[in-house]
Amino acid sequence: MDISNLTNLILVAPAPEHKQAAMDFRREWGNNHIDGGGGLNKYENYEDWLRDIEKNKNKYKPLPGSVPGSVYFGIFNEKIIGMVAVRHYLNEALLIRGGHIGYGVRPSERRKGYATKMLALALGECKKLRIPKVLLTCDKDNKASARVIEKNGGVLENEFTDDGGGVILRYWIKIN
Repeated sequence: MDISNLTNLILVAPAPEHKQAAMDFRREWGNNHIDGGGGLNKYENYEDWLRDIEKNKNKYKPLPGSVPGSVYFGIFNEKIIGMVAVRHYLNEALLIRGGHIGYGVRPSERRKGYATKMLALALGECKKLRIPKVLLTCDKDNKASARVIEKNGGVLENEFTDDGGGVILRYWIKIN
């Protein structure tokens, strides 16, 4: 799909009125980790999750083990298509694996260009945060994610093998 057809796709901060749509989104993922989901898959209570992602925006007191970050729903035609997490800066662990942006598209909506557009919008959020250079990582066997990063200007810096034997690709995107 040509992402120019996705002009109605927007990033929106989660709010109470998204509860039903967010829980439907979460159910579609089952028990799987939701990339870019700000931990939504770990919460039974939407309001608790909202409270915690709001706390995590605080640059002085993020949740333990976290860095400040913002979470967004990718919404297209009033449906939550995916999620994006933008980390405001990196700690040592994120510098190796994770990077500034995590994103995920609901399983039923993949291969339609949504991830490419959501990442482009997330890069706009990074620009607002004055992050000059954005790190993104993905598993080497996740060719779809690598293509999304490359379509958004990602330049492969290196790859490495993690403790579990998986190969991780590390990309940088300069923000103008």
